Parts: sequence; C-alpha cells; structure tokens
Amino acid sequence: MARKEHIVRYTAKELAANRKASRSDWKKAAAVSNEALEASIAADSDEAGMVMDWDSVTVELPRPKADLHMRVDSDILDFFRKTGKGYQTRINAVLRSYVSRMRKEERPST
Repeated sequence: MARKEHIVRYTAKELAANRKASRSDWKKAAAVSNEALEASIAADSDEAGMVMDWDSVTVELPRPKADLHMRVDSDILDFFRKTGKGYQTRINAVLRSYVSRMRKEERPST
C-alpha cells in the first residue's frame, strides 16, 4: 500500500513572510529581579508547599537501546505502524509491561 504524501514545501521567503512575531516581552522579563521572581513563585498556589532540595539531585541518563532485528507477524507490525510515529517506542512499552508483570509473578509472596 502506497503511503500518502503530506509534505508541504515552502521557500525561505514564504517562511519569513509567515513567521509570527514573538509575543514575549523579553526586556520586561530581564528587568524582573530575583526577589520579585521568588515572590511571584511563592504567591502561586500551584507552587505552595513545594520545596526543592537541589543538594540531592541526581542525573539519570537513559539506558541505551539494543539494536534488534526481530521477525513478527505482519498483522502485529501493521497494527503498531498504523498508530503513527513512535510505533517502535510503543512496541517497547508493551514488551516492558509484559516483562514487569512476569517479574512480579516470579517474586515469592511473603
């Protein structure tokens, strides 16, 4: 089955003509003092009670993925491909869910 083309091409001039001006007031943002910014954050109800302990922050790098050539039934692959971009990530999520479930069942009950 042929894929539908959704590619739209623009010249540099067309892109420049369609570019919208930024609505951000960067001069105003740069003029805000740290004290005023902290006060604004403290007054935000979504931030109430939130305390950040930056001394205990760790950086978790994602584990590298293994490159794999795998044979699967065509209907299974078609199902995931029809879900759009990122279908391989979704296949990985389904496999991860299965592995997680199997590991939970392997644990002896206490």
